[in-house]
Amino acid sequence: MKRIFSLCCLFSVVVCLYSQQVYDVTAYGAVGDGVTDDAAAIQQAIDACSEQGGGSVLFPRNHTFLSGPVQLKSNIDLHLEATAVLKANPDESIYQLSAFGENRGEGMLWLWAKDAENITISGRGTIHGNGIRFMGAELSDSYELKPLKDPSFDPRPHVLTLTNVQNVVIRDVTITEGAYWTVHLVGCDGAVIDGIQLLNNLKIRNGDGIDLDHSKNVRIANCYITSGDDCICLKNRRESEQYGSCHDIVVTNCVMASRSCAIKIGSENMDSIYNVLFDNCIITRSNRGLGIQNRDEGTVSDVTFSNIQLDCRLWSDVWWGKAEPIYVTSYPRANGNHKDANWRFPKGQIEGRCGEVSRIRFYNITATSENGCFIGGDTPDKVNNISLNNVNLTMRKLTRYAGGQYDKRPCKGEGFVSGKVHGVYVEQARDVQVEGLHVDWGRDAFPNKGENIFFNQPNQ
Repeated sequence: MKRIFSLCCLFSVVVCLYSQQVYDVTAYGAVGDGVTDDAAAIQQAIDACSEQGGGSVLFPRNHTFLSGPVQLKSNIDLHLEATAVLKANPDESIYQLSAFGENRGEGMLWLWAKDAENITISGRGTIHGNGIRFMGAELSDSYELKPLKDPSFDPRPHVLTLTNVQNVVIRDVTITEGAYWTVHLVGCDGAVIDGIQLLNNLKIRNGDGIDLDHSKNVRIANCYITSGDDCICLKNRRESEQYGSCHDIVVTNCVMASRSCAIKIGSENMDSIYNVLFDNCIITRSNRGLGIQNRDEGTVSDVTFSNIQLDCRLWSDVWWGKAEPIYVTSYPRANGNHKDANWRFPKGQIEGRCGEVSRIRFYNITATSENGCFIGGDTPDKVNNISLNNVNLTMRKLTRYAGGQYDKRPCKGEGFVSGKVHGVYVEQARDVQVEGLHVDWGRDAFPNKGENIFFNQPNQ
């Protein structure tokens, strides 16, 4: 009887999957030749699917669908079959919808949704942001940014921006070559990102992988992410303050590489970020490993990093970071001006402040790097209750960059702390507990070698 019941359940699932209404974009006029802009046809398929109660918007195999901006709607599964490619049109003039509302200086929308529910992106196909086509000249470890005709308007498209969407699933797809941020969830509740490859060009600046902004109840698992900027970043930007805090986030079983910080919290944080777990991940070839970079009045608390293996190396000053494997900081950002005060600072202000960072746990961390860990704040109470337990650091000189610095940017005053390289450097923080720290300095003399743990507490 149990076996019959199980077979019946399986049959019901299969029937459900195959009975989902399919809206093939080619049936709505999409050509898929990689030359014709298919945005209008894709939008018609999405609209029809959502209006008729939902289903699968299908991108069939062996096609490249060039497209300008497209709005996703409720109850759709944007499904890309293997060898299907959805590619951003490189014509900058068609991107006019800002990714940050009235702030038009930090990129435009390509694939987007707002105030929706039940949006899925799935399949073995590829979403291609065409990033290099929006870049300037290629440098040794980055691309130049093109000069803007209007500094307040940046036409580079973000790949996917979902704002106030309930129940998001992004599964199995490959997302590549973003020209700006790649997957940006703003004010979303209930999201699963599982098994994707997010393969951004490591030389593209601002090429964040996954940004969770004022979002909650998010699970990220089994992903491979390469990104010029942060691979996974949690934040609370001021443009979206109506959506509240960012919390209840789990990231596990991911492999990441970054020119900046592989896993970061901040720097934009005008609210609170809490109840966060990063576990069982590998980070490689990154400029910084695990970072909390609080630069606004918001708070960060109850965050755990556990069972993580990483290696860091120095890159040029184009990228923030100085190969710090662990980085926990809270410093006020540099004063602004009246032009950008609306976005970086509370309305009407040009000077900000930074909030508290507390109850942060690092457990079972193994790192190889050209630099040590940095923990610091602008006042002794700002960063507190930090625990490092069973942290193993292997200090190795890997590049020709001089080293001997910790990077506090963006901040008021001097952006770098220069001097000796310590295993763990603590600047104005309290209740820092270190247990089971092992630092291997190697057989050769390490440049600017300092102490395993160094406390610099001038104001205490």
